[in-house]
Amino acid sequence: MAKNIKSISDEVCDYLKKQKLLPIPVQTLNEEVEATRYFGGDLKEFIAAAKTLGAKSIFVETLYLEDDEFFYDSGMDDEEYLETYGNDCCCGGDCKCGCCEDKKAGKKSKKAKEEDAEEDGVWLEPEDLDGLDLTLLKPEIAKYMDRVGESCGVRLTVPGVDHLEVEIFADWYDEFAELVDEASEIIEDDPVAALEDMQAAFEAAEKEAEEAEKAAKAADKAKGTKKIAAHPPKKSK
Repeated sequence: MAKNIKSISDEVCDYLKKQKLLPIPVQTLNEEVEATRYFGGDLKEFIAAAKTLGAKSIFVETLYLEDDEFFYDSGMDDEEYLETYGNDCCCGGDCKCGCCEDKKAGKKSKKAKEEDAEEDGVWLEPEDLDGLDLTLLKPEIAKYMDRVGESCGVRLTVPGVDHLEVEIFADWYDEFAELVDEASEIIEDDPVAALEDMQAAFEAAEKEAEEAEKAAKAADKAKGTKKIAAHPPKKSK
């Protein structure tokens, strides 16, 4: 019988109990209303800080690997995009052409795109690649797909008006996160080249899938073909 393997959450909770701190399972519902101070040390240092603050218990929130972590996220929202690329509305502030709405939606104005196209032929920012599959740049990331929904870490919080917080992750998740960071850096260094590489990888995967499907159909057809036994003709009496 296979042994029960403890998750990172279970291990951290056991450690808290040994340190005479009560782990209290919690779930964050609205991070915007939280007054949080992020701790920069490791788990042992966090425990020491919690005790110094007079904590008798620790909030423990289990973190899980989510499927959207396999896709590129620039981290830039619509407001940040507008602030970064400025307001070059051709209508002088009273927008009638729709370019401001485009920028709010994360798009560059038509005029700006035309100018970029004339200069460079292709215009791309990392934000334009938001949502693209990172496994196309780093195929090693795909091996972690089986872990989606699995506990990958814990968020520990010292209760109080100002929350002291730290996140502890499993070793395998740190390896996954490093691969994601590497793929993201490729996009941020050269979005155009990254997109070309991703398209090539996608087309290669599509071709491989088609060939595998054809081979499977051919194998099924061969299995379904019945062999007819040949018998010598009967001799007439």
